[in-house]
Amino acid sequence: MSEEIIDNRTALLHNQRNVTTPRTTMESGGTTGPLLYAVVAAVLGMLQFGFNTGVINAPKQFIENFIRDQYEVAPDLIFGVIVSIFAVGGMIGCPLASWIADKRGRKFALLANAVFGVIGGLLMGFSKAGSSVGMLIAGRFFIGINCGFATTASPTYVSEIAPLRLRGAFGTVNQLAVAFGLVGGQILGIDVILGSDNGWPYLLGLAVLLSAIQCLMLLFIPESPRYLLLVQSDEEKAREVLSKLRGTGDIDEEINGMHAEDRAAKEEEKFTIGDLFRIKALRTPLIIGVVLHLSQQLGGINAVLYYSSTIFENAGLTVEDARLATIGVGSILFIMALVSIPLMDRLGRRTLQLWGLGGMAVSSVLMTAAFFTYKDNFTMSIFAVIFTLLYVAFFGVGPSSIPWIILSELFGQGARSAAVSVGAAVNWFANFIVGLVFIPLTNVLNNLVFLPFTILLIFFYVFVYFKLPETKNRTVEEVTAEFKK
Repeated sequence: MSEEIIDNRTALLHNQRNVTTPRTTMESGGTTGPLLYAVVAAVLGMLQFGFNTGVINAPKQFIENFIRDQYEVAPDLIFGVIVSIFAVGGMIGCPLASWIADKRGRKFALLANAVFGVIGGLLMGFSKAGSSVGMLIAGRFFIGINCGFATTASPTYVSEIAPLRLRGAFGTVNQLAVAFGLVGGQILGIDVILGSDNGWPYLLGLAVLLSAIQCLMLLFIPESPRYLLLVQSDEEKAREVLSKLRGTGDIDEEINGMHAEDRAAKEEEKFTIGDLFRIKALRTPLIIGVVLHLSQQLGGINAVLYYSSTIFENAGLTVEDARLATIGVGSILFIMALVSIPLMDRLGRRTLQLWGLGGMAVSSVLMTAAFFTYKDNFTMSIFAVIFTLLYVAFFGVGPSSIPWIILSELFGQGARSAAVSVGAAVNWFANFIVGLVFIPLTNVLNNLVFLPFTILLIFFYVFVYFKLPETKNRTVEEVTAEFKK
């Protein structure tokens, strides 16, 4: 799962470590109606990301039938393009959202995100009526831009409007929204709802409804007070918005804190993406972060998220049972999102990443063994499902979120933005590769299709064991000093 979900608990930790500010008011900030409304409106984009990641899974055979009606080519090849073009849109959406958010504001970026969702949903929803596979591919591309926007704009906005003491908790809402959207898409994709030959255009077209609802809700949210204060230099408007979000006019200390953080950021040397490759003290942590992002995608998780129905059918389940088992994939991710939150600061990033990668590797081996033996014993089909769900559970332990966290903990503020941008681009590109090659790989390797992922998972485990430092309870200065030695 590719999501630029930068852990806001980490941002909070950086602020607490690096900036000394009065904290009485900031820590007393709580939830208010306007704040909760703004958070919900923003994270609907992340729900879209989860929904559109999982929704393509169940209607695969019906979409392939639609492709056969239009072209005399292998439908699984075109279906792979439909799946993977989503990641190409994401690669474009991420940096575009970041640029727009800085130039026009966080709220405008969220609105643009919703507009891309409406366009993509309309194209997908009317693709069958228009007898156009091209419309379906274009719709997935636009919905990819929508999701790329969301993974950048939503976490940024939520982080900037949340009270300091609740920033970490609100940051996890993004991850939960992704998992909830994934489960929702999988449930709606079962055959008795919209997973049918007539229903799949409506299933994909639901993106219009989600984006339209978000677009309407966004009209009534305020701009980020941090953006108003630090980018537009409109302190009067920033105070007005912040007072409404906090439900109190006593916001002087929070305003002063923003000014202090801004001064600290301006005093720190800025680094470009090119500097990350030229300077050894920056290149080493960049390589670590990039490898962790590759481990998230090349470990094979999106092969399961995009194609779990096909995987379960190949393991001997009926089409109906395979779709029901697919719902378990999203449900496990949702549960693990809840479980991993308290473990992150208790056990540490390195420990959870090792447990996750090691568990995925073992589960992948067991999955492969079950795929080989299911024909002789139906019980092994059940074990194939269990091992697949176990694989997903271990992914949720660490690899689902730690790659997005780690770069912000390995780099100081001057290089952090460039490093996160590189990590996001690598993540989306690897997502594209997995989505494109999994079906052809299945045709070649059959029951051994997860063997390449297993080998890569072992490599990633060894790399993390020897190269990744633990960042729990360490300042950014302590971590970066280690790379300068």
